[in-house]
Amino acid sequence: MTLAFADPDPSAIPLHLLDEAAFDTWADAQDAPTRAWVTAQGFKGALGQVLTCPGPDGIALAAIGYGTAPARARGRFHLAAGAARLPSGTYTLHHDLDPDTLATEALGWLLASYRFDRYRDQTPMAARLVAPDGIDAGHITAIANGEALTRTLINTPAADMAPPDLEQAARDVAAQFDARITVISGDDLLARNFPLIHTVGRAADRAPRLIDLRWGSTGPKLTLVGKGVCFDTGGLNLKPGASMGLMKKDMGGAAATLGLAQMIMATGQRVQLRLLIPAVENSVSGNAFRPGDILPSRKGLTVEINNTDAEGRLVLADALAYADEDAPDLVISMATLTGAARVAVGPDLAPYYTDDPALVTALEQAAHAQADPVWRMPFHTPYEAMIEPGIADLDNAPKGGFAGSITAALFLRRFAGARRYMHFDIYGWQPSDAPARAKGGVGQGTRALLAALPRMLSP
Repeated sequence: MTLAFADPDPSAIPLHLLDEAAFDTWADAQDAPTRAWVTAQGFKGALGQVLTCPGPDGIALAAIGYGTAPARARGRFHLAAGAARLPSGTYTLHHDLDPDTLATEALGWLLASYRFDRYRDQTPMAARLVAPDGIDAGHITAIANGEALTRTLINTPAADMAPPDLEQAARDVAAQFDARITVISGDDLLARNFPLIHTVGRAADRAPRLIDLRWGSTGPKLTLVGKGVCFDTGGLNLKPGASMGLMKKDMGGAAATLGLAQMIMATGQRVQLRLLIPAVENSVSGNAFRPGDILPSRKGLTVEINNTDAEGRLVLADALAYADEDAPDLVISMATLTGAARVAVGPDLAPYYTDDPALVTALEQAAHAQADPVWRMPFHTPYEAMIEPGIADLDNAPKGGFAGSITAALFLRRFAGARRYMHFDIYGWQPSDAPARAKGGVGQGTRALLAALPRMLSP
């Protein structure tokens, strides 16, 4: 679906966004009947309160409470929370927000209108917003639709979002922006020296593949790498049923990077963009890879398999080694990689790793401004010994259970080379409805990255 602001409409309903401190001044400026109605409704501008005032031809005006700063700090997208409860109509926003906050709240409104309706008709959000003055409506719309793409890809079950379907989604985005795309699949992965991608995906009926999208011919070279495990049974280390239930989202890194790539192209960022997606299904059959196998990699490092359910880092390893060969200025990988990251920071924060302080500064500032929270985790070099089994160069699943997200990130760093590198261990799923974030697939870290890229890639 396409997310968009409403066209300007002279009959649009005035919508006032009011914090508690401004309520009395606003109420005093209204006529007597309106003041009486507001009093009768008990509206005081508390966070989340919604008010509609009747007029001779329908709704004369509406208001959404914006509460207090401490109340707002406990959440985000507060305008969207109220918008979802407004009656049908087109609204124009009256507010006292600074430009950055206004842009975030307007984005939240668009994100709240997202519906996943592939398999069942969904009731659209009744209220529509005219783009407020002072925002870059085109930029915000591009971000919202990149996020919508990510959500839809994650929400689609594996029967309809297998490696060929993920490839088609990438081809659709490439065609929209005149990007170039090549795909290496099946046994050609072995012939072209992508042994880990091939090994993880070879047991599935639908062939593994490496999707390679390129766009732009000037500017710094940015490479995104997204984990595209379209379904993860755990392989021969089979997951229990309860753990397999959400594994349609194990391609959340691919979905997030493809959504980010769409944002970058739609907003005309001056970069040489490359997107690599190793797309596989981790399945069970007679030729599935086994615990105890020692596998070669594109980089030449050997990997001992101690758990076939730690497959995401394997497919990313070959893709990162391939990315490094092109000498990019910055490499960013995104993956739904470890349960350990969820234990550490929960579902709402996007944990990330980097050794580059300049990248940290740019990302953290952007994340706050974009209401897209991230949390830095450590590339703790002393833990390198935990991923060195002795019998091979690397261990894909160190025993003991400690620091699982960190050891996975250290594993990936071995393949990223000497390039500036960031890795995101995201969840990619909203476990319950929240303002502008319906239960289901969700992008994490991508809006922050889009805003931070100009600083990250500056000389």
